[in-house]
Amino acid sequence: MSVKEQVLETIKSAGKPVSAGEVEKLSGLDRKEIDKAFTELKKDKAIVSPVRCKWEAAE
Repeated sequence: MSVKEQVLETIKSAGKPVSAGEVEKLSGLDRKEIDKAFTELKKDKAIVSPVRCKWEAAE
């Protein structure tokens, strides 16, 4: 499983909008890797931001 997939699964399993820092705590992944994954997920429109600095999986 790629870091991108792990980040998306972590966001989905959280059940609420989460920040990159929360993803880091929940997944144990490196923050730089999480930031790269967030950038790719945003481009793919796989995640959306309902509130500032928080992200959730797009429906």
